[in-house]
Parts: sequence; C-alpha cells; structure tokens
Amino acid sequence: MLSRLRGSRSRYQDYLRLRLERRRQGDHDRLDEASLASPPRGPAPPRPRRARSFFTLFGAFWRLLRGHTPTILGALATLSLSTFLVLGVPGSTKVVLDFVITDNPGPGGLPGWVPFRSDRHALLWAIGIGMVALSALSVLVGMWGRYHMTRITKLVQADVRARAFAHAGRLPLHALQRHKTGGLVSIIREDAGRAAELLFGMIYNPFRAIIQLLGTLAILAWVDWTMLAGALLLLPIVWVSHKTWIERIRPVHKDIGAQRQRLDAHATEVFQGIRVVRGFVRDRRERNRFAFAAHLMARQEMLVWWWSRIVDVAWSVLIPAASAGLIIYGGYAVLDARLTIGDVMMFSTYLLMLLGPLETLTSTAATIQQNLAGFDRVLDLLDEPEEFAQSRAGLAATRASARGHIQIRDLTFAYPAPPGKPPRQPVLRDISLGVRPGQTIALVGASGSGKTTLCNLVARFYDPTSGSIHLDGHDLRGLNVDSYRRLLGIVEQDVFLFDGTVAENIAYGARAPTEEAIRHAADLANAHEFISRLDRGYDTLIGERGVRLSGGQKQRLAIARALLADPLILILDEATSNLDAESEALIQSSLARLMRGRTSFVIAHRLSTIRSADLIVVLEDGRIIETGRHAELLARGGRYSNLLRTQLEHAERAPEAGAPEVSLDPDPVR
Repeated sequence: MLSRLRGSRSRYQDYLRLRLERRRQGDHDRLDEASLASPPRGPAPPRPRRARSFFTLFGAFWRLLRGHTPTILGALATLSLSTFLVLGVPGSTKVVLDFVITDNPGPGGLPGWVPFRSDRHALLWAIGIGMVALSALSVLVGMWGRYHMTRITKLVQADVRARAFAHAGRLPLHALQRHKTGGLVSIIREDAGRAAELLFGMIYNPFRAIIQLLGTLAILAWVDWTMLAGALLLLPIVWVSHKTWIERIRPVHKDIGAQRQRLDAHATEVFQGIRVVRGFVRDRRERNRFAFAAHLMARQEMLVWWWSRIVDVAWSVLIPAASAGLIIYGGYAVLDARLTIGDVMMFSTYLLMLLGPLETLTSTAATIQQNLAGFDRVLDLLDEPEEFAQSRAGLAATRASARGHIQIRDLTFAYPAPPGKPPRQPVLRDISLGVRPGQTIALVGASGSGKTTLCNLVARFYDPTSGSIHLDGHDLRGLNVDSYRRLLGIVEQDVFLFDGTVAENIAYGARAPTEEAIRHAADLANAHEFISRLDRGYDTLIGERGVRLSGGQKQRLAIARALLADPLILILDEATSNLDAESEALIQSSLARLMRGRTSFVIAHRLSTIRSADLIVVLEDGRIIETGRHAELLARGGRYSNLLRTQLEHAERAPEAGAPEVSLDPDPVR
C-alpha cells in the first residue's frame, strides 16, 4: 500500500491536471505541466552539505538551554516524585483482592505496618482514601514541574525566534534574495516554535516515560521475574519496528516542512503582487498552483499517517498476544499456588502501565522527528554567514571625524552566484572614481548600465569582487559597517514604508527626534501640507508598505526621512521620480540645501536634476565611458551628448501638453 502511495504521485498529477483543465475558463487559465510540477517557483533555502545526526541536533539544542539547567533539573526531580507516587496506586489491588476479598494474602501475609489489619472494612476505606491521596499528590507535584518546563519552553521559543529573526536580518542581500520571504517567515514562526518544543519531546516526555518504565519493570521483576522475562521477549520486535519507522518518517517530515515553506512563500508573493495577479487575470492560475502544492503536501502527510497506523496495528496485535500469554501463565501459577490472584491482577495492571511509556516513547519519537526537522532548518539558517561579520569589529566611523571623501579604485563586481552555480559575469568593470567631500555626482546611463549597483557598493550592501572603495582613505571593509551606514541617507525609487504612523516612518532613521524636527523635515520635503490634510495628521496609520498613500506622497516621506537623518553621504535613486511638476519644483531647492556640504550620489534621468551636478559619470555596460560637467560633456559630443539629443528630439515630437521633462534614459523601463 505504501509503495502504491509513493508511486501514485504522477497518476495523481494527471488526475488533478485533467480535473483542472475541465474546469478552466479559457486558454489563459490553462496550466502547463511545468507549472504544476513546481507549484511555487524560486529556490528553496539550501540544505546543509552533510545531514546533522541526532546527537549533533541534541547538542545544539542543549546549548540553547544554558541558564535554565537548575530549573530543568528541579522540574525533572518533581516529575520523578510524581511518577513514583503513581506507581504506588496499582499495588493496592493486591491488598484488596488477597486480603479484603479472598482472605489469601500469600505466604508472607500482610506487612506489619499495614493499618487496620483486623478490620477489613476499615482497611478497604483506608486503601480507597490512600489511592485518591496518592493520585492527587502526584497530579499536584507533576503540575508544578510541568509549569516550569512549559515556562522554559516558551522562553526558549521566544529566544530561538528572536535569534533566527536577528540572524536573518544580518544575512547578505544575495542570501536574502535567494530565500523566499514567506519561507523565512515560516522558519522564524513555525520551525523556531517547533524547535523549542523539543524540550518536551526530547527531555520531559522521554524522561517521564523512562522513569515510569524502569519503575514498572522493577515492580514486575519483584512480583515474578519469569513472567516479566516472557513479556520482554516482545521488546526486540518493538525496537526493530520503531527504528524502521523513524528511518522512514524523518526525511518525510523534513520534506513536509520544506513544502510548507514554499507554500508560505507562494502565498506571500501572490498577496504582495495581488494588483499584478488581478491585472493580468491570473487569479485562477495562482489558486490552482497553490491548491496543487497543498495537495502534494497533504499526500506527504498521508504517508506519515500510514506509517503511524502501521505502528498502531503492530501494537494492536502485540497487546492481545501479551495479554493472552499473561492469562495462561498466571492461571497456571495460581493453580500451582506460586502466585495469588492479587499478584496476577497487580502484574497485569503494571504490565498495562508498561505499555503507556512505550506508546509515549513511540508517539514522542514522531513529534521529535517533526521538531528535529524544523530545528534542522533553523540551524541551516543560523549557519549561513552574516553580512560582513568581520567588519562589525572594525574601525568606527563617526559623523564628527568623517569628511565624506569617497575613492573607488579599480572596482569590478559580479553578483554572488547561488551555491553550486558557476560564477556570474561582472556587472561593473574597472571602475575608478574620486569624489571630494561635499561633491554631487550624477550617475547617467541606460537601464542595466550599473548605476544602482554602484550605489549599492557605496552603501556597502555588497563588497567589490576586486578593487576597493575608501572613505577618507580607509577601505570600507576595514570600517564598522553599522557605523559607516549611519553616515548614509538613502532615498530609492521604490520607496519602502513600514506599517506605522507618518511620524514613525519619518523618524525611522533618526535617534529620538523631536516633534519639531519631524515636522521641519516634512516641510523641507514638501510633505507637511498633505500630512496636515490626513485624518490624524502625523499620527495617521499609513498601512502596509504605505498602501494608503499615493506614490508621490510616499516619495516625499522617504525624502523627509533622509532629511531628518542628517547624513554625511547621500544616495538618491530617482528621488523625485514620482513627484508632479509643481511638487518637484518645490522640492528641488530643498534637495539642493540637503546636498550642500554632503557627498551625494544621484541616479537621475531628468535634466534638471543632472545639470547642476559637480560631476556627471556616464556608465555603459558596467564601465565608465565619460566623466565631466554638463557643459563639458555636451561640448565633447560623446555618449552623454547623444543621449541628451535623442531625448530632446523625443520631447519635441511629444504633444506639448503632456510632454515629459527631458530624460537621459534611452530605455524608460528600469
């Protein structure tokens, strides 16, 4: 049955494909085989080269528990006491049967310390009250230990999630781009949560089961070791089936976790791009892709269910067989006067208690495998190298000491290739450029010429493949990356705003700004007027990614955010691209004041932004082909002059009422 289940994936795909095609509405809803076979596209997080063993994972988990060891040991001690109290309850059945009911206490009789030996009714009441007292005390003691274990679990869970989130935030950009956003969220939320549950799965539950198992075995050996030896003959069968089950189930659990990450990533991607999905009427396609992936995961989960049911069936056969053997052997022992009826009943009760911890260990093993798979993915994330980890101990750059002199020397850069892939071709080659403090550099060129990449290197989002970038004579790789970035102010074309208030977004890059400073920055960015018209002014919630604002409004908030940060070095990537003509005219003077005295890198295509630059750098195919001021470059009649002439001709052909300002990008799609 299991082989049919594993081998039916292709048939299930054919069936689902046929069903979807029958229900499709038009050719645009057709799903080809490739899209069905790989529901959410994009690379999954890379797996480690060598699988981690159980002991490696356990050691890594135990290191997370540092600081909680005394509490854990105390909880385990109370758990032991609770278990021993429970083990005392079944022994009372022997006293009731052999002395109170049958008056046959056996060869040794009742111990001398047993109260009410001469009064059976009083003894019966004493036994009943004692059983209730032992059970209640066991519950109270166990609850105390479980409370502390649960508290530690939640603390560790929060700590693992915080560590995973912090580490993910320090990954290099190329690593973050390799991960799907939803996949990272799944690791931080679900896998990190499961990792903390290993405290119960690997310590609490197994410890409780082992204590109960050993205590029960000791009592059974005391009652009749030969009968116990017969029962233990079943243990090798249990062990072999359990080991086989674990070997089958662990890789499936890891695959299920990876598939769950891809589902989360796909859903996140669709919701983030919902306008595109609806605009191209691809709703049905995305629903079908997600449904197919969900069905594949459901079949993997069914595989786990089948293996679990096989274990249940094995138990269903073994338990009646053991019970039948116990009845036959115990009956002969009673007839031969070697045991009493109370001994046999007590043995059978403890034997049933023996099954409890065995089943607990089996079910715990399933939980452990699932949680270990999640913890393994968390460790995969934590093992990825941080962004410029060695530079965080480098020389600190301060606003007071830095001047803003940028030197780029023989720089070549290629984006890092994914693991196992050949190196990528360089996107920047042999770049050398000197930028004096306070100088404004305008980067000009077609889309894909390397303008944004060069700014990313200046911001040290990446390190050069070869060559170097220097600040005031210091290689950026020798500077503390955080202190260096505090000197930067960045305004990108694709503005990102957080789900908070207007004031919180403006103040994001500053430390403890005053309300007056926030308003002043907004006023300089020509944002105060529209902010004042919002329902709650600066306290207005703008929604996820600023969804409640227009593109121009979001752009002005980003400019205000950079103004408030008071940076030494500015990077403006089409910072005025989403502004109307009136707003742009108002803000140009503000940007001029902002850039005065600051080293500024400006990516712009509008002539009004470029012509006032101290130096214009023309890039083509990743190389600098021209540098100079606006008038100088026009006089040379080179690439810059050709770009300007082409766009002037385009503007003359456009209708006057709607003609855009001259752009120096020959390809308007960036």
